Amino acid sequence: MSGTLIIVSAPSGTGKTTILRRVMSAVENLAFSVSHTTREPRKGEIDGTDYWFVDRPRFERMIDNGEFLEWAEVHDNYYGTALEPLRKKLDKGYDIVLDIDVQGAAIIRRESRLPAIHVFIAPPDLSELEKRLRGRGTEDEATIVKRLKNAAQELKSCDAYEYLVVNDRVENAAQVLSGIIYAERARSRKTMSGQDFVGSGS
Repeated sequence: MSGTLIIVSAPSGTGKTTILRRVMSAVENLAFSVSHTTREPRKGEIDGTDYWFVDRPRFERMIDNGEFLEWAEVHDNYYGTALEPLRKKLDKGYDIVLDIDVQGAAIIRRESRLPAIHVFIAPPDLSELEKRLRGRGTEDEATIVKRLKNAAQELKSCDAYEYLVVNDRVENAAQVLSGIIYAERARSRKTMSGQDFVGSGS
């Protein structure tokens, strides 16, 4: 039995983290891939749970050693996905959610070192995204402007993804994402809990 890698991307401020938390608590046998980053932790973030927070020299050593499935520099910080932990969890049958930006998703799609499905979470529109970014009060004006500019570019990438989830309401978006995971399990001949189905003729 092997699991499915589920790539999830979204512009900053779309509500992706909140959606993923709901899905992770609702769907059985679903694991979250913890990425490495060189950015500073935000209030409430925990090392090893939200990200592995490392300094630039350590991250660059990991690049040189070929330890990443993908990595990119985004908003002046490095982000990357270590390959070996992913393989171990997939081999155990877990479906794994990988939260990465569109650059990282494109690298995985292009290099195909691991098969994956790709889901893009989008805000209803850019004005709503700006409202959400300002409402969370974690960035200064220059950062907000930069994130909105990047978001406009990232939204152009949504056609490269198999699935689009529009976050008009968190409850609806979480339900749609859960449904996508269940549909992929059904296509892989697995039960809703992620176990291999053994038919009567087996």
